Amino acid sequence: MTPPRIIDAHHHVWDLTVRPQPWITGEALAPLARSFTADDLAAEARAAGVVGTVAVQTVCVPEETPELLALAAGSGLVAGVVGWTDLTAPDVADALAALRALPGGDKLVGIRHQVQEEPDPRWLLRPDVRRGLLAVAAAGLAYDLVLRPHQLPAAVLAAAGLTGLTFVLDHLGKPPIATGAIDPWAADLRRLAALPNTVCKLSGLVTEAAPGHWRTEDLRPYADTALDAFGPQRLLFGSDWPVCTLEAGYPEVLRIADRLTGELSPAEQQAVFHDNAARVYGL
Repeated sequence: MTPPRIIDAHHHVWDLTVRPQPWITGEALAPLARSFTADDLAAEARAAGVVGTVAVQTVCVPEETPELLALAAGSGLVAGVVGWTDLTAPDVADALAALRALPGGDKLVGIRHQVQEEPDPRWLLRPDVRRGLLAVAAAGLAYDLVLRPHQLPAAVLAAAGLTGLTFVLDHLGKPPIATGAIDPWAADLRRLAALPNTVCKLSGLVTEAAPGHWRTEDLRPYADTALDAFGPQRLLFGSDWPVCTLEAGYPEVLRIADRLTGELSPAEQQAVFHDNAARVYGL
């Protein structure tokens, strides 16, 4: 049973009157082609026992992160922000300091880049990216990894070479749930998990499954692999709202996560659903 106090370590908001979300294309994603606000999430989240959330960037533009920080500053729900800045910019350290100086800047807990969209599978290993990641570490922030399975080997090398930076793997690295394949995803995930400066989000699984034709048991081999690799002390619950609504509403996503972690002790579930996010992101 999920704990009475939950931190949702991964959700998004966007306002299409402010800027488009270029990744929302095609019929399958059409239900997401509207604005989603923190107010839209708040009632469902609080009803589920969520006491805090982490809002995560969606587009790689400099304007979005200040908006998310301002949202967090005025929100009783959004406790942290994983934003974006150009890791390859020579002044990345100054850019991070500038974000910290903005209203809500104290809520900046991490940085993310859409690595999944980079054609170079070794993008994380570029010297200019490494310099940016060092600046993230120096700023005391975490780094969220959103990538696809073929990019996991580079993530392993990057994390091994930057032991002072906490790497947070989003969505279990987007395993191929729809096909039922396990390897090489599982082997690469275990290599990442072997590094002590890595953690993983139990998030985004319903949208990696076969659209409209999946059961919770289809997700279990992947969740079990992550639990075995990272352990309950390095796994964080995240809803991936509103993307999850393509396949499951907010309460259902929580029920699924509860079932996938049902064999854990109450203390271990408390870690997955609350304590780990508070520790990793300093909430």
